[in-house]
Amino acid sequence: MICKCPRLIIAATGSGAGKTSVSLGLTRALRRRGLTVQTFKVGPDFLDPTYLSMASERTCYNLDSWMMGKDYLPKLFARAAADADIAVIEGVMGLYDGASPTSLEGSSAEVADILDAPIVLLVSARGLSRSFAAVVKGFASFEDGVNVSAVIANHCGSDRHKKWLEQSIVGAALPPMVGAIERQSFPQLPSRHLGLVTADRETLKAEVIDALADICERDIDIDRLIKIASKAAPVEVNGEEVSRPEKSMRLGVARDSAFHFYYPDNLEALQACGCEIVGFSPINDDSLPDDLDGLYVGGGYPEEFAEDLSVNESMRQSIAGFAASNKPVYAECGGLMYLGNKLIGADAREYPMVGLLDVTTRMLDRFKTLGYVQVDLTEDSLWGAKGTTIRGHEFHYSEIMGDIGGSDGLQRVYSIKRRYSSESSIEGFQKQNILASYTHLHFASRLETVRQFVKNMEVNHDTVS
Repeated sequence: MICKCPRLIIAATGSGAGKTSVSLGLTRALRRRGLTVQTFKVGPDFLDPTYLSMASERTCYNLDSWMMGKDYLPKLFARAAADADIAVIEGVMGLYDGASPTSLEGSSAEVADILDAPIVLLVSARGLSRSFAAVVKGFASFEDGVNVSAVIANHCGSDRHKKWLEQSIVGAALPPMVGAIERQSFPQLPSRHLGLVTADRETLKAEVIDALADICERDIDIDRLIKIASKAAPVEVNGEEVSRPEKSMRLGVARDSAFHFYYPDNLEALQACGCEIVGFSPINDDSLPDDLDGLYVGGGYPEEFAEDLSVNESMRQSIAGFAASNKPVYAECGGLMYLGNKLIGADAREYPMVGLLDVTTRMLDRFKTLGYVQVDLTEDSLWGAKGTTIRGHEFHYSEIMGDIGGSDGLQRVYSIKRRYSSESSIEGFQKQNILASYTHLHFASRLETVRQFVKNMEVNHDTVS
């Protein structure tokens, strides 16, 4: 398969430089030109993609070279961008920030290299004139082969300031400056403790995206960016053939305000391997959909809706009854919190949850864990046999109270290696057909694990039939 879609990576010198605002505004401005825009987000973040999806009116996909691997990433890009006119890829943190302090692993620069994507470097010009060129030169020359193709200055002052910035770039023979955004131009985007709040039509109004596009139209040479994007070489990949089983397994997936952290390609991989995705709301529905063969409760904000989840006793009973049928139940992060006995909110109130696992979680006032993890299965589980490896990441503001494991048939089946530590820890709470963890796995890049998960549903389906 050959994907010829033009593309750009919107990178920056660091977090808070305006990448999301520029990416959103540029995406909407390109759509105003009648172009089909496919958006992507570098890194494991669940929140920025919801914003980019709204701006493009297409599903946004994560591109994470450490979590997914260098072979899978271009396949995902090529599949998602096959029918698009241009791709806008929002970077993560600074251009060179990723999974390692000494290499390009997981960084926007590595993704740009894998996809041969021109980099547009966003640099804050606040308090800078000629030093602006020094910053750009440092980023452009820091690693050989990194293709910084254009520069956008943010937080600019007067017209004279903009002119000096451009002259500094020209004088140093650096990539062209294609935009100068006036300071305090962008409207404020809403935020929550994990970054941006999940975007919907209430939190991100169409007028805000249009305002961002207006600013990009005014301050950025978008036609020039289109030409730069068109210089990217085609991405050529060998797609893996996935033969869909004759039987279709019905997988219930929790989708509402409390649970919505899912990688789209994870769900697509489940569908390709024989799952029918059946959505349900633990907040609003009285019970699970009929005839399910498995259950998947992802991450989200259960702490924000703890009372709603708790008072919906009929749904909690429905999930407990489903688990008693010995069908597979898998939960990640917020899903783990929901399947436990109690959730203690930031207000110190206790909220009864489903009670499938003998754990109580409580909210903290700062994050407990943030970072990439590698999971090695220490026992057979829903995702495969002992010794299977899957990568993912953690970020959460809650913790499990007390020591758990060994009681009531609960096992720990994950050996977790975190990128910021040389030590391993044990996690992954398994009880018969139930598996729950704080880790958000990227299993689409390891199809053998998806097939095993579906096989577990098929075995139970056949037994029941």
